[in-house]
Amino acid sequence: MTLAAAPAVNPAPSTGARRSQGPWRTAAADLLRNRSALAAAAVLLLVVLATLCAPLYADHIAHTDPFQSHVSGTTVIDGKTVPVLTPSSTGLGLGVTPIGPTWDPAHYFLGADNQGRDVMARLLYGGRTSLFIGVTAALLSCAVGTAVGVVAGYAGGVVDSVISRILDVIWAFPVYLLAICLSVVLLTNGLKLGPVTVEAGSLWLPITIIAAIYVPYIARPLRGQVLVLRNKEYIQAAIGSGAPTLRILRREVLPNVVPTAIVFVPLMTALAMLTESALSFLSVGVQPPDASWGTIIQDGLGLLYTRPTVTIAPGLLIALTTAALNVLGDGVRDALDPGARLRGGV
Repeated sequence: MTLAAAPAVNPAPSTGARRSQGPWRTAAADLLRNRSALAAAAVLLLVVLATLCAPLYADHIAHTDPFQSHVSGTTVIDGKTVPVLTPSSTGLGLGVTPIGPTWDPAHYFLGADNQGRDVMARLLYGGRTSLFIGVTAALLSCAVGTAVGVVAGYAGGVVDSVISRILDVIWAFPVYLLAICLSVVLLTNGLKLGPVTVEAGSLWLPITIIAAIYVPYIARPLRGQVLVLRNKEYIQAAIGSGAPTLRILRREVLPNVVPTAIVFVPLMTALAMLTESALSFLSVGVQPPDASWGTIIQDGLGLLYTRPTVTIAPGLLIALTTAALNVLGDGVRDALDPGARLRGGV
């Protein structure tokens, strides 16, 4: 009896073959499988798109200037013309109580503040400012912190000691106290660093202050990571072979440090936004005519019992945005940290 030859079967691809696509693509695939991180990214995308549509909403839907007072202005509600601020029965008869939420996008959807300005329009414009300051300060802080940490950890010796002591001095101050002190001092004369001048009312002033105070939070852990890397065999072999320092930093050190710096970006963005909101609430952050979520909360403080929407709306957006950034940061950390993936699979 003749047995028929079994058909050739191609061997199934090994796990190693599937994972040989590179660390960055593997990390991206892991991040795309993280539903919490994707949901957080979707929330952030919606917030960003909404704030980018601020001019469209103010000019073509609400037909208002969110930076100009409308104390004696009027609007139409259910076919009736009503004042934006209810006139007072005493004194000059000026408006004292702003109109509440109408839930009509064309007529003060979230009501007005104590100057008759559309809260919804200011909320969208303020979100653009808060996001811009948060993202820019986080990127600047991570870039400077990475450079400082790499230089201190790789150079060692006197350079490491001097940089570490400077970081320790900044680290010793409470974050908000240091930020408030710097803001109060620099709001009068601005900031001058050689040829670079930052005006007192510029958005770059709070960006620079926030980025500076958070540099130690990036530099210190990266310095420790570089200290460990410098003692690795392949780094010592490169040093012993006479390889240029810049080449070692570019090809051996930075590829191992950059993922950690990337993980810090969304987390530092959330911290920067909270810090900016605190400074603006205390009137030492974003200055008029610019608006941020922190300044809107400060504007609505006197209306907390009569028109709480003015304060609650930006507060909820700050909480939602920073929570989404933290969830996304956790997802990025899990995707870029192989140790986290191994621990999660145990």
